[in-house]
Amino acid sequence: MIIFWIIMIALTMLAYVVLDGFDLGVGILFGFTRKENYRREMLTAISPVWDGNETWLVITGTLLFGAFPIAYGALLSAFYLPLIIMLAGLILRGVAFEYRYKSTSTRWIWDTAFWGGSLVATFMQGLTVGALVQGVPLLGNRFAGDMTFWLGRFPLLCGLGLSFGYTLLGAAWLVGKSSEALRKSLRRTISFLVLAVLLFFAMTLSYSLRHHLEVMQRWSERPMLGFLPLLGLIAALVFIRALAKSRDRWLFPMASMVFTAAFLTFAGSFWPYIIPFGLTVYQAASPPSSLVFMFWGLGILALPLTAAYTMVAYRIFRGPLQETELEPEAELALQTVVRKAEHLATGQSPTLPA
Repeated sequence: MIIFWIIMIALTMLAYVVLDGFDLGVGILFGFTRKENYRREMLTAISPVWDGNETWLVITGTLLFGAFPIAYGALLSAFYLPLIIMLAGLILRGVAFEYRYKSTSTRWIWDTAFWGGSLVATFMQGLTVGALVQGVPLLGNRFAGDMTFWLGRFPLLCGLGLSFGYTLLGAAWLVGKSSEALRKSLRRTISFLVLAVLLFFAMTLSYSLRHHLEVMQRWSERPMLGFLPLLGLIAALVFIRALAKSRDRWLFPMASMVFTAAFLTFAGSFWPYIIPFGLTVYQAASPPSSLVFMFWGLGILALPLTAAYTMVAYRIFRGPLQETELEPEAELALQTVVRKAEHLATGQSPTLPA
């Protein structure tokens, strides 16, 4: 049962990274876009799925709490502040997503909040991963460091790198959903993001070698792990070729494959540790009776239902956006009528919305 639950945690975490990763990336791109019609396309592209994507984060936390409570307690103690900031960012972007359509003069506030919440949540996730790779100070099964141990150069670098990575993932998703005008702009952006991600990989590899991070030793001890980075490299080359040939439907699958290969590489490097390199899955696991009890509820009911819901949602909303989904003219016409009525009532000349 221990192996089953660690695989489930890995799969739910991977689902969150890829699925919520691209809509967080869309949120980051949103802040660098000034055209309202482009912003509408971005939000419309993720509106049917963004809240469902975050469900995988909740499930991951639930599984970790139930199956590996010792690891849950140690991780929460170590990353209490960055996790709170991350959750605040996710809440802020959710509120902003809904409120920006209900406002006119204050829309810029909610637009900034949506972008800021997406960027903060992404950066904190990368920072947490970087601190995990660098090592969490433990004494027995308890966190033994200070509350700011994660404020190192390597975690901060990982936060920046994941921000570029999620933005690339979001751009790759949008290319397959958006209009031709936005698609052309995104292709130029993707070219820059590819260079930024490659630079990040080079910098992290250089840092790991110079500071002799333990993860590098694990790669030398397990040469079979080299297959996964090779798979990621092949996917990256296909991605670059598809970008050059304007084969947009290949971009998101290949970007997802790169993320999957990187995730599995680190998961294989950490095994059998659940907190590298201080606490194993066997030390952190719940009693066998608890793991079996969870199986009958989460294992055969909640997880399959969530996976089925996700697949159905993505199937229903597959393909490029239709013109009727954007509706910019309808809302603009409504705003025009409302403002004309307000100005006529006050005796002022109407000022139409831009």
